[in-house]
Amino acid sequence: MTLITVTVVGLLAVMSPGPDFIIVTRNSLLYSKRAGLFTTLGIVVGNLWWVAASILGLSFVLAQSIAVFSTLKLLGAVYLIYLGVKSLRLGEKKPENPGGDTPVKETPHDLTSSSAFGMGLWNNLLNAKCALFYSSFFSIIITPQTPALFRWIFGLEITLIALVWFSLLSTVLSFKTVRSIFGRWSTTLDRLTGAILIVLGLKLILTRSK
Repeated sequence: MTLITVTVVGLLAVMSPGPDFIIVTRNSLLYSKRAGLFTTLGIVVGNLWWVAASILGLSFVLAQSIAVFSTLKLLGAVYLIYLGVKSLRLGEKKPENPGGDTPVKETPHDLTSSSAFGMGLWNNLLNAKCALFYSSFFSIIITPQTPALFRWIFGLEITLIALVWFSLLSTVLSFKTVRSIFGRWSTTLDRLTGAILIVLGLKLILTRSK
């Protein structure tokens, strides 16, 4: 029963629209499948950190400490707003495509694998809501009585779900038909993504630890 609960909770947490979802979608559509996959790897490594931190009790400390939690969410908010402003400026620099036949977009080489990985990693590590989620996850769904081995298994299951989901998302968004549709609106997509990231950053500032 616990395995089913963990799976459902993991799916809902990973698939719900949030910073990770927006970043993977953005990089997959505006750059390439490779960029989306490396962004996914960064997110997965970030999740592994939160799993380890939760098992060791660090995520609970982060969520309960007002000073630490406030610092974390401020840094995360600033990072999201930074990415948002960057996307807005990117949209402003792109010329419009009046003909609509050939999408005006950047090449995959405009975002290196390391940059995509770092974007996914820091986006996840600086997300204060991850501290809240994992501290709640490991204190409510997985009790202290749960054997250490199973705590690791359940935590890694969440990470695996994230890997599969975001990899699938990157793959689907890399299909030629999908990219051609969004490619015609690349400038609008840049601006919309930028606005969403800024809103998420501002919303993160208002997140409470309790």
